[in-house]
Order: sequence, then structure tokens, then C-alpha cells
Amino acid sequence: MCRNFHTIEKRRWTRAILQLACVGLFYVFATGVRAADSSLDVVKIDGRDFVSVESIKNFYGFRTISRKGNSLVLEIPKKKRMSLTIGGRECLMNEVKFVFTHPVTMSGDKAFISRIDFAKLIDPVLRPRFIKNAENFGTIILDPGHGGVDAGATNSLGTEASYNLKVATMAKLMLEKRGFKVVMTRDSDRYLSLQERVDVANARTEGALFLSIHFNSGGSEARGIETFTLSPAGVSHYGRDTIASDYTQRAGNEHDSANVALATAVHWSVLRRLGTNTFDRGIKRARFSVLSGVKHPAILFEGGFMSHQREARLIHNERYQRAIARGIVDAIARYRNALKPTGTIAMPR
Repeated sequence: MCRNFHTIEKRRWTRAILQLACVGLFYVFATGVRAADSSLDVVKIDGRDFVSVESIKNFYGFRTISRKGNSLVLEIPKKKRMSLTIGGRECLMNEVKFVFTHPVTMSGDKAFISRIDFAKLIDPVLRPRFIKNAENFGTIILDPGHGGVDAGATNSLGTEASYNLKVATMAKLMLEKRGFKVVMTRDSDRYLSLQERVDVANARTEGALFLSIHFNSGGSEARGIETFTLSPAGVSHYGRDTIASDYTQRAGNEHDSANVALATAVHWSVLRRLGTNTFDRGIKRARFSVLSGVKHPAILFEGGFMSHQREARLIHNERYQRAIARGIVDAIARYRNALKPTGTIAMPR
């Protein structure tokens, strides 16, 4: 197990180099995107607004768009790349996976992306500096999920609650060394309700970010990391159809754009730290209570599956825990820099 992790550690730099060859993801888009003068082509399809992929290409200055079967690729060679599948919900932006609310759709001979996916996912990722209410933050609220009588996921090696706390504690020390103020919703093995966690977050009136840290459980084959943001109004909880309550605006929806930009930064950074063997489950939207009520930009990160034989051993490994913590800390620092009007992202070497 340890040998496997050392292999991952060696390979993570290979992955980083490959991504640098594509000039990153969020970080390149944050500093290099310059919208063209062309307008967006918006049409109604089945009662919803959709934006043509061709006009998205022109708007963000992609040089080429190519189609092979149901696959569409928008690209500036060696800089940025967006891959789509007609009829599918997955979008790869420089090989990081995002999950759309609605499938990519054909109308006539043109491909279209739903306007809500364009406005609430693509644009904040490609142009984080244009996020209207992105906070100038200096405080990080870390929320180690579960605790006390609520152990979360369990296996023969340990409990999710304990792993969540270990990663959060590591991240806290690293963030403080970088000058951030850190608030922990819990710093010991004690129970907090979801509302109590939200209350801790909302007690902070200064600019802050909220990160809820978890590990997953599922079938024995389920694996990989995933990052969740609060579903925007009109977008369902991941994995189910839209219901009436999904159209209600929650407190956390004030930061829809900042949420997805932050999720992108954290997800990409942790993937880079963990290495090429890590399965990417993508960035998704959900209606988790702990995200709905927080009045700061907020995400929930899942660092692997305790029910997966190999990942269970990795999660128990302190090096793996520390890699996740470092990924989170790197992302927060770069995300803050990306929001500055004249800031640039310092890519890792």
C-alpha cells in the first residue's frame, strides 16, 4: 500500500507537467480568457434557453471546434480545451470533469448547451474575475464532516469522522502558515448538527470561504474524488429529477458563481496532488443542507471511497491525507489570487 502511494507521489508531477503543457485549467482560464465581441446565440429548446456551442467558441476565443461522431472539442492548441458529448452531461475542461444539469443537445445542425449550465458553470470557471459578488476573503471555515455519535462511513481501518478531522487539522496548520485565519466547525470528536455547522459559518461576518471535508461510501467498485457545490435555483440535486422545491432560492445561491469557481480550484489542485491513479468523479451540484444555508462561498469535497478496498488503505495513509490537505491549501491561495483585478496564478513547478 505504501509503495503504491509512493508511486502516486512520483507520478503526480508527471500529471502536473502534462497539465502544464495544456497550461492548467482554472488557472489559465482565469488569467488568459478574453471574451470576443461576438454575441451568444440563445434559442428555446423544449421550453428552456440553450446557447450554441459555436457562439461559446467565439465568445471565449477558442480557435477551433471539431466533431467526431457525438464528440465535440473546442480548443486553443496547447492552452485550453473543452470536450463535450452530444446527448451527454459530462464536460471536460482541460481533462477535469464537470457534470451539466442538462445534456448537450442538437437543434438542426448546431449543438447547444443549456443556458443555466453556461451561466452557472462554464462562465464562472472561464472568467472568475467577472464574478460579481466574489468575496475578498481572509478567513477559511473548515468543516470536518460527522463526529461524535455520527461516525459517518466506517470500515475495518477507521471512521470517516476521524479522517475528516485529520485532513482538516492538517489544512488548518498549512493555511495559518500562509496567513489565513482559520475557523473549525469542530476540532475534536464531537457531534454537530448540520444547522450548527451552518451557524458557525454564518457567525463570521468578514469575507470567508467554507469547505466541508468528507470521505465517501458506496458499492465495492465505487471510487474516486468528487466536489459538490449547491445546486442553483432550478437545478436538481445530483442524480434525481427536478422537483418543485428546487426552484426555491437558498442563502447559498447568492454565491453560485463563486461556489463553482472555488470547487474547480480545489478539485483540480487535489487531483494534481494525488496523481494519475486517482479517478475523477467530477464537479457536481447538490442540495446538501450544509451548503444551502451558508452565506459564504461554499463547497463539499469527497476525498475517496472508504468502501473501496484500495482507496480505504490510501485514506488511512497519512501521506494521502496530507496530499489532500495540501491540495486544498494550494487551491485556496491560487483562487484568491485569481480574483484580483491584476493578479496572476503562480503555477506549481
